[in-house]
Amino acid sequence: MTVAIPAANTDHGLRGDYSRVRDDYTLDQDMGAYGEADHGTWRTLYRRQMALMPGYAADAFTGAVRAMGVADGIPDLARVSGWLSARTGWTLVAVPGLIPDGAFFDHLANRRFPVTWWIRTPEEMDYLVEPDIFHDFFGHVPMLATPVFADYLAAYGAKGVQAEAEGGLKMLARLYWYMVEFGLVRTPAGLRAYGAGILSSKGETVHCLDSPEPNRIGFDLARVMRTDYKIDTYQRTYFVLDSFDQLFAATDRDFTPLYRAFKDTAPLAPDAVLPEDRVLHRGRPPHAAA
Repeated sequence: MTVAIPAANTDHGLRGDYSRVRDDYTLDQDMGAYGEADHGTWRTLYRRQMALMPGYAADAFTGAVRAMGVADGIPDLARVSGWLSARTGWTLVAVPGLIPDGAFFDHLANRRFPVTWWIRTPEEMDYLVEPDIFHDFFGHVPMLATPVFADYLAAYGAKGVQAEAEGGLKMLARLYWYMVEFGLVRTPAGLRAYGAGILSSKGETVHCLDSPEPNRIGFDLARVMRTDYKIDTYQRTYFVLDSFDQLFAATDRDFTPLYRAFKDTAPLAPDAVLPEDRVLHRGRPPHAAA
């Protein structure tokens, strides 16, 4: 499973080279630095994930991936930025890896998506501690071509300063985790995934919809922001949107009352199910009898 978090909150040493970053933690993407093996890793990952997209991914995601034309090797961020900017005003910036909260939120608020420039090794094909270019690009960039989701993510980034002032960064991070990395959405064809942490991972793509183990619960803003998460296993709970408009509408508000209401409240467990939840599927513990 590929794991990513929206800021450099990690106990291990960061892998990327931070010696040549600018003040905003961006750097130039050196396309010449990628060898044929790197492009081969991209092609392997791309083919594997695209084979899974029918029946699992939201149509908006799959359509954008195909439109970007990135099947043949690691994408040039500048080229794709031109394509993306014409649709939703977003551009892509290369970064060395995980970056601090302030820089991350500022980039999002200004419609710049940070993309880690390096790619994993073949030995890391199925598990990666930090996000690489495949996670950041394949997982995140396609949804930035959907206007309402693109607007949501910019609005999310603008909330970083307030969250820090109110002691709400953990709650805001949970919203990103569950609704940007691991979100599901209802469609006429059934539940589909759109989250980057799901769709950049072969195992989680299948697990999120096919496994009986996780809870699948209807989206509620406060519920999501109160719920803790796992970074080293498949998710125990997935939150489900009725539409992307629902996500934008729910978050187009001042979060201060939420931060203050739950500031001294312990987070909910990742596998919690509350009486008031709109439960689409109640999960069962791993290895439990069917």
